[in-house]
Amino acid sequence: MSTHDKPVAVTMRRSGLSRARGLGSAKSGSAHWWAERVTSIALLPLSLYFVASVILLLGADHARMVAYMAMPWNSALFLALIFAMFYHLALGVQVIVEDYVPNEAKRLATILVLKGVILFLALASAVSVLKLAFS
Repeated sequence: MSTHDKPVAVTMRRSGLSRARGLGSAKSGSAHWWAERVTSIALLPLSLYFVASVILLLGADHARMVAYMAMPWNSALFLALIFAMFYHLALGVQVIVEDYVPNEAKRLATILVLKGVILFLALASAVSVLKLAFS
């Protein structure tokens, strides 16, 4: 048997404390990472569309704005922007809180409060778009 046929042992370089606490990969970080990347990519064209819409509607009255938002693609794109933006915000805020709030109870409470505020703002934004679209 040559040296190439021997099985290779993999050693983990973790402290005894980290093994006891179960620290290590939670196996959910890659999904979070991908969601941040996908929403940031989606936000690029949606943000450009938003800026173009603002420029197009400069000086427009309420009736013109209602007519613009009544077009299905405009309201759909604004709703997509709201969803992507606030979801991306929630993901980013969660990462920041997890990195900088050391106390687990405070970290959980902070994340829940901030996600509640973000959800409220997203719903308020969506209601505003739908109100314009259906008025």
